[in-house]
Amino acid sequence: MFAQISRAAASRVAQASGRRFASSSATKANAFNSERESIKQHADETTKLWLKISLACIPVIGLTAANCYRLWNEHWEHWSHLPPLEERTEYPYQNIRTKNYPWGNGDETLFWNSSVNYHNKNKVK
Repeated sequence: MFAQISRAAASRVAQASGRRFASSSATKANAFNSERESIKQHADETTKLWLKISLACIPVIGLTAANCYRLWNEHWEHWSHLPPLEERTEYPYQNIRTKNYPWGNGDETLFWNSSVNYHNKNKVK
């Protein structure tokens, strides 16, 4: 409430004096103002440049996504030709467990994927 009253009083004083506090009505051509104008011009040019770059990247991202989708499908097509997980050979260096994990059944890692990962403790070669 006090802030609103003080703002209102300050605006009445500024109107009565004919100008705002701590500013001049005319923009003087000094080093500070010319530097600020050059900074604004540079920012405008840089914004336009990055807008063009961003718009040019959209088709590139689309082509990259299409290529990734194609490679993903090729990868899973290859997996469909492999024998089932249960019939694959497990070597001693795969799925090394020194102690059980504190989650789940203790044998599956945190990022375990049942369609890709398989571990049979009795089937180590």
